[in-house]
Amino acid sequence: MRHVELSYALAPQRGAEGLHNPLIALLQAVRVHGSITGAARALGQSYRHVWGELKRWEDTLGRGLIVWDKGQPARLTVFGDKLLWAERQAQARLAPQIASLHADLERAFAVAFDDQAHVLTLYASHDDALVRLRGLAAQAARLHLDIRFTGSVDAIAALNEGRCTLAGFHTPPQPAPGSLAQRTYQPLLQPGLHKIIGFARRQQGLAVARGNPLGLRTFGDLRRARFVNRALGTGTRLLAEDLLAQAALRPAEVDGWERVEPSHGAVAEAVASGSADAGLVIEAAARARGLDFVPLLEEDYYLVCLKSVLETPPARALREWLASPAWQAQLRELPGYAPLHSGEVLSLRTQLPWWRFARAKAPHNR
Repeated sequence: MRHVELSYALAPQRGAEGLHNPLIALLQAVRVHGSITGAARALGQSYRHVWGELKRWEDTLGRGLIVWDKGQPARLTVFGDKLLWAERQAQARLAPQIASLHADLERAFAVAFDDQAHVLTLYASHDDALVRLRGLAAQAARLHLDIRFTGSVDAIAALNEGRCTLAGFHTPPQPAPGSLAQRTYQPLLQPGLHKIIGFARRQQGLAVARGNPLGLRTFGDLRRARFVNRALGTGTRLLAEDLLAQAALRPAEVDGWERVEPSHGAVAEAVASGSADAGLVIEAAARARGLDFVPLLEEDYYLVCLKSVLETPPARALREWLASPAWQAQLRELPGYAPLHSGEVLSLRTQLPWWRFARAKAPHNR
């Protein structure tokens, strides 16, 4: 078994998210460009260096990585393809933890290098727009978001326990009385104590293979598909359970209901790899992996904080950036996303009308 060694570097500007490995970069470049020359040009390296590195890695791993047929386009061996697949799967599954570690390091160094930097700790349900927000806010507003991706329920619980300043969660617009969303979130949120900030509206639906070979159109169609789910405590799992009930399905009728992945990206990667036929994800996660997307509903993503935090300088900086045209233009670039009162302080009772639902009247004593 080969061992993995982690490292990080300080850079003058933000690069791509995720962990990076030079071998994987070489293999991906060869696959995309079909030649050592093309791969070297794409990586900004010499042909001799790339050729030498590939040979060195083959010696180190004891396996062939490239089919070296003279006069033929360079292509990966079966083992080389398996390395790329394994790396994609690992990156997808570990994306929330990697992002959290990345944010921890950046926050620590931001405080060291910039005395005027704003720092906000945010526990949130995993969301592609938050990943983009973190990078842009640091550059444009000197606002460093220390994001810990966790389930929506755990995020609000962390806020109530004082472990974070903001929490991110999502629900269908105007969630109905008696829904699982109401039963789960209402006990955690208190009008007058909590304030919610508009963030985004996004599409949730089924990630399926290109061409939708099983013809999946509704959640009820999962009777004939291999499904991959999200973990208990996540907002998407709450949504899946409500959709399950609406389709008059039992968990036992859905093959793979108990199989879980930690993020939208990991669910989509499972479908892309062929190990599952469908998973409930945001549209951006499906499109990023070349999958088709079957929209099922829109949902609203909110940020919530305590009322006492709302007017602090970091919270004001965040609200101003969310309300800016620059951020809202970035948000619209993500498939399935649109601004929704971004940066505005909203009424908890209006957006989540659970506290306004009429209570059943007690019978009169006779």
